[in-house]
Amino acid sequence: MPAAADSIESVRIAAQAADSVKATDIVAIDVSDTVGITDAFVIASGSSDRQVVAIAEEIEKQLHIVRGIDARSREGFEQGEWILLDFGDFVVHVMLEDKREFYDIERLWKDCPTIDLQLAHPEHSAMATDEVPA
Repeated sequence: MPAAADSIESVRIAAQAADSVKATDIVAIDVSDTVGITDAFVIASGSSDRQVVAIAEEIEKQLHIVRGIDARSREGFEQGEWILLDFGDFVVHVMLEDKREFYDIERLWKDCPTIDLQLAHPEHSAMATDEVPA
């Protein structure tokens, strides 16, 4: 069963927020058939620890403003290398480019479809051919 429409809408808001502060390689993976506790993962990269923090803060801000939701837990703000925001129905990973390359967490979910993020700047998105439609 694909990710819930409500989760997809929130994931798109998170991706748009990340895009607005110049995050790169933004991707959302529908893990609802594989992981029983969440619908999707959003992954985005920043080029510095300051940018990683700014991306995560903008995601939190926009989800609070637009959807009225806040992260259940948040980790990694002190180091700014890999920030994890758990919103329950979806989880956001904002990572330094080199950390993302090293850990390659997309590899773990390579068999899962991606979600069409409908970004204004699609060049910031890591597009795939097996996207979940709107």
